[in-house]
Amino acid sequence: MEQPPPSARPRPKGIYLLPNLFTSGGLFAGFYAIIAATQGRFSDAAIAVFIAAVLDGLDGRVARMTGTQSEFGVQYDSLADLVSFGMAPALVMYHWALVELQFDGPIPGKIGWSGAFLYAACAALRLARFNTQVGVVDKRWFIGLASPAAAAVMMSFVWTLDSRLNFTGGQVRWIALGVTVVAGLLMVSRIRYFSFKTLPFGGRVPFVAVLLALMILVLLAIDPPRVLLVGCTVYLLSGPLYWVIGRFRRSRPSSPAS
Repeated sequence: MEQPPPSARPRPKGIYLLPNLFTSGGLFAGFYAIIAATQGRFSDAAIAVFIAAVLDGLDGRVARMTGTQSEFGVQYDSLADLVSFGMAPALVMYHWALVELQFDGPIPGKIGWSGAFLYAACAALRLARFNTQVGVVDKRWFIGLASPAAAAVMMSFVWTLDSRLNFTGGQVRWIALGVTVVAGLLMVSRIRYFSFKTLPFGGRVPFVAVLLALMILVLLAIDPPRVLLVGCTVYLLSGPLYWVIGRFRRSRPSSPAS
């Protein structure tokens, strides 16, 4: 019997190990963050979410570098992101601060857990919208705040106030609620955020860029929570600021031709 050509033979069923190991690591870090938060170790929980963000950035790069991209990996990565950047930050913030709203009365208590749910739901909606728009939107921009960035804002806030400024969650519970709601709503907004996907990581860059990167690394080594909080806050505000500038430019009347 004549054998089919190699290209026509069915590919063996299975999944690629290496990129999915990174995804599994990120999922584990998100799960660990939830466990740590229930035990009152909020700084450890915040660090775990940042580790999940690093692994989330690596799994896709590893898949592209090794030619092991697959639809299974895309779906698995999306589900892991929902845990690590949706459920984990919401529950960490709830156990740290939002649960304390119940002592202000029954209505504030319900507002507290509703704010945590709103964030988790917005993360799910953000990931679903992102998956349906892959290959359609401009790669230079994210439509809405990316879920890892939103989680970074939440966790840098918790990490800084808990470990550096010695605030308890109860002392800043209303501010924490505001941070949670704003981060959640920005994820499902139509505001554009720079994606950093077009930066020439593998190409030539000016010498100043190298010095800037070294400075950032030094600052992170000195005080990671505060540097991350400042950087994440600036990125959070960059989208609305760019939107306001764009609206202002469009509203200005064009100057008549001389």
